Amino acid sequence: MIRAAVVTLSDRSFRRERPDASGPAVAEMLRSLPAEIVQQVVIPDEIPRIRRALLFLSDNLGLDLVVTTGGTGVDPRDVTPEATREILDREVPGMAEAMRAESRKRVPTAMLSRALVGIRGKTLIVNLPGSPGGARENLAVLLPAIPHAIGKIRGTGEDCAAEVARLREGGSRDDA
Repeated sequence: MIRAAVVTLSDRSFRRERPDASGPAVAEMLRSLPAEIVQQVVIPDEIPRIRRALLFLSDNLGLDLVVTTGGTGVDPRDVTPEATREILDREVPGMAEAMRAESRKRVPTAMLSRALVGIRGKTLIVNLPGSPGGARENLAVLLPAIPHAIGKIRGTGEDCAAEVARLREGGSRDDA
């Protein structure tokens, strides 16, 4: 079971001016991996708060996966990528590129996304857009690869070629 957290970055949701719709949508999708949602929080769009949350979830709780939603656009308050980049050991650009490419098929402004995906220690950190639809759509692109990525990060993953062959044959991760 993957141990995960969902962090919603939204000034308005933090101030309770708007309900958080993206965080619950992301958590529901992650449970299909299957993942245990260890923490689900809403914090404001502030680099120090975002950085502290990511460090706590990855370093202190040692989670496998931390997914953020919100703060990935070009608005001056959108600072999630900056906070994330500060704490990453390595980026995984292909995952972020895949999200943008798939979203761009339906939403021309998807090219404005600055979302990152990367690794801190043994934790995969994923930035998603803040809208519920955008968050779901982007996460759907990554879901098939997340268990394999986490296995590789943890040093327990199956050989990449074997996993690709099994997935091409229509098998699931549970068939391994």
